[in-house]
Amino acid sequence: MTVLRALLPAVLLAAPVQAQENVLHAGAPGLRFTNGALELVVLPHGGSFASFTLSADKTRTNLVWDPARLSSQAPQAFGPSLGHFLCVDGFGPVTPAERAAGLSDHGEANKLPWQVVHSAASSATFRVRLPLAQETLTRTITMAPNEQVLLVESGLESEAAFDRVILWAEHATIGAPFVALGKTVVDQSAKKCRTKSYDDPGPSRFPGGVDFEWPNLPAHGDLRVAPARAGRFEHIGCLMDESREDEFITAIDTERNLLIGYLFPRRDFPWVQHWMHYPEDGAYAWGLEFGMQPYDMTKAEVVALSPMFDTPTFRWLPAKSRLATRFLMFAASVPPGFDRVTDVRLENGKLVIEDRTRSSRLSLDYSGEW
Repeated sequence: MTVLRALLPAVLLAAPVQAQENVLHAGAPGLRFTNGALELVVLPHGGSFASFTLSADKTRTNLVWDPARLSSQAPQAFGPSLGHFLCVDGFGPVTPAERAAGLSDHGEANKLPWQVVHSAASSATFRVRLPLAQETLTRTITMAPNEQVLLVESGLESEAAFDRVILWAEHATIGAPFVALGKTVVDQSAKKCRTKSYDDPGPSRFPGGVDFEWPNLPAHGDLRVAPARAGRFEHIGCLMDESREDEFITAIDTERNLLIGYLFPRRDFPWVQHWMHYPEDGAYAWGLEFGMQPYDMTKAEVVALSPMFDTPTFRWLPAKSRLATRFLMFAASVPPGFDRVTDVRLENGKLVIEDRTRSSRLSLDYSGEW
């Protein structure tokens, strides 16, 4: 008994710090968050949201992009990119000088191990230091029991003694089977959009630098619906609605009657990039990449682009300061025929998802802060 008492403190110190269940996702260690309504799997190495499912969905359809389970080639093609992952401090390619210094595409955050610094039944906080950028990122995920809405709060602290341009994108990505040709629809609180310009435009891409009002691109039709045929690869940058405080983007699988969506403050994320990837092998992906810039570019290219639609295309991170962001992530089953979202808002303890054209709405309980 004396020996057991002596060992007990050491056993407690050695116990896992997280309350979430340890799981494997496509062979990678993950932490599973569950609350009776949702299930989220987070990969501590890189912080990706690798799986997001509705507990009541009998098909267990993953609502986010899962390239490792779509194609044997995908892990090599996309590296650590999967599901909803974080691009900080960088979004897209780096310059030759940055690459020589050790930086790689999409920033450091999604390539490093994240430490669990706090864990409870309904929440967990992660921390990761970005040594090349000289920044520290923290992220807290909160899921209240039996609610279909979760809160993600993040902070980025600069160690540098100078102001800097920051690139930050929530690379929220949906994929097959949730993304199906001609059946998946995306709605957003954005109208002003521009197709991305390419150095090598090809027949599978939209013409570059074309301004249009979402979702209708002249000569290409309604972009809110996934194309009827594979073989396209597109990027579009959109400015979120300047008249709103909170912005939204949603996607509906009209075949499975499932919805995933996000609500976020415009002051945090005024832009969204659509990455539309429809290869012939069926490993479809659609990036709903809300962030602080309209496109995945180098910092020099993003700064040169500003302003776009009379709006800055980047944000500053002042010296020795901390920048905070937040967003809600939600999922729901929708009734047959519910195929459009015109508004998402918080109202009296509910997250309201509405199609005003048909006077249809869904209401999800949300008891958290905002």
